[in-house]
Amino acid sequence: MASLRNLGVRAVSALVLAPIAVLAIWAGSLWFLALILAACTLLAREWAQMSAPERPVPVAVAVALALFATTATTHVGAMSPALVVLVFGAAAAGLFARKLGQEGLDAAYGVLYLGWPAMLLIWLRDGDSGIGLSWTILVFVVAWSADVMAFVAGSLLKGPRLWPRYSPNKTWSGFVGGLAAGAGAGWVVASIIPLGLPHPAWGLLLGLIGALATMAGDLWESALKRRFGVKDAGGLIPGHGGLLDRVDGLMFAAVVLAAARVLLSMTGAGA
Repeated sequence: MASLRNLGVRAVSALVLAPIAVLAIWAGSLWFLALILAACTLLAREWAQMSAPERPVPVAVAVALALFATTATTHVGAMSPALVVLVFGAAAAGLFARKLGQEGLDAAYGVLYLGWPAMLLIWLRDGDSGIGLSWTILVFVVAWSADVMAFVAGSLLKGPRLWPRYSPNKTWSGFVGGLAAGAGAGWVVASIIPLGLPHPAWGLLLGLIGALATMAGDLWESALKRRFGVKDAGGLIPGHGGLLDRVDGLMFAAVVLAAARVLLSMTGAGA
């Protein structure tokens, strides 16, 4: 019953937040940039609260500024300079946190951890040869489908734990359900909207690897929270915890599917 109540709270939260994300994705350009910047602000705050609990505000500002510089550079189409900005921003945030007596490597890693998916999402949406919207939709639909079905299947079927040391609530049934949902979502998206693929069946493979990345991102964040000694990244979203608890899998899926997009273009399999 507790799992079903939590599912209901999650559903209400999704009904409130999902339309905002969908509208920004559809509009693209400055609207999508605004969504990413707002997410970076909240994620930087949650990261600082976890990794630098004694001085969260200044560390959050340092991480957020590095993320802003990276995403803004990506938005104007300068991908290579954005990578340089990301690396130097991570180093600057780490040195600043160290001067405050906090762990510098944690602050630097936070910039890389949050910044890499943010810049790839912007590149994918607004800089990918005319079908960026389609690929961005693929990322979000696959990640959301995998995440939701993993929770539903795990709550209903339960069974053996997937990685009890770091995430005692995740099960193999949820893992398999998430993979199946992601693969199915990829096939549906590839069948409905143009992705530049040779055949919609490619959507199954993309959905599968995107779902696998989503599960990996969720498990990785669970390990990070265990390291920092917290249950949730924050309390922003009812039923989910913090924003990072909501987008951890999406972040990994964005990286993997953006890489798949590049590889398909290089091999001539994609438009």
